[in-house]
Amino acid sequence: MTKRELIQQIRSKKSYLCVGLDTDESKIPAHLLSAPDPVFEFNKQIIDATAPFCVCYKINTAFYEANGLRGWQSMEKTVNYIPSTHLKIADAKRGDIGNTSSQYAKAFFETMSFDAITVAPYMGEDSIKPFLAYKDKWTILLGLTSNSGARDFELLKYDEEFLFEKVMTKAATWADSENLMFVVGATQTSLFTRIRNLIPSHFFLVPGIGAQGGSLADISIKAKNADVGLLVNSSRAIIYASSGTDFAEKAKAVASDYQIEMSKYI
Repeated sequence: MTKRELIQQIRSKKSYLCVGLDTDESKIPAHLLSAPDPVFEFNKQIIDATAPFCVCYKINTAFYEANGLRGWQSMEKTVNYIPSTHLKIADAKRGDIGNTSSQYAKAFFETMSFDAITVAPYMGEDSIKPFLAYKDKWTILLGLTSNSGARDFELLKYDEEFLFEKVMTKAATWADSENLMFVVGATQTSLFTRIRNLIPSHFFLVPGIGAQGGSLADISIKAKNADVGLLVNSSRAIIYASSGTDFAEKAKAVASDYQIEMSKYI
């Protein structure tokens, strides 16, 4: 999906919602456990219920990898089921020496048909370039994350500049905003204006609203740009809105509420 196509989807739906399919098999409603593939059946119903209100889905691959072969099969079926109108993100946080990253890129962009992948920048440019070589795909680089451990490295200051700022500005020289995004955690709202001024054109993938407590209003007001430039992710607040037989209906209601609020900021 190109940047132009993504922006068109956002404006037509008046939504920049990303639904996180971080599906934990132990939390799937009991009535689905007799299905041939409970994880896929759960995801399928969530997608059917939420697709009108979001523009992308983010699959945290750890929840699938933990189940071995059947987990990978559930993930592949889920990716193939997501409509082509929606960006498909592999939240895999890969990053290694160049030849290894090339294989990761092939796995997720060719074999699995994802549109985007999250990557860790610690090893530098040569570990990221193999992902960026796919011009019709998105590389989403970790910038400033929501977790408390961000203080250990990301929020260290050097010459009045945070380490994460050095990382983001350097990475922005490797590719333009047509196929490079940044992860910026929703709980870091006090820094959003500063980050947007630093990185004006790139999209931000923003996890951490809902269960993690990030404010959609703060994010939208402080970080939106002329192209909207945001994909705001919610996982648990949507997919686990109910643990009963009405789980898809409840997920639809929460996604709709997010879309309604987002429409006010577009």
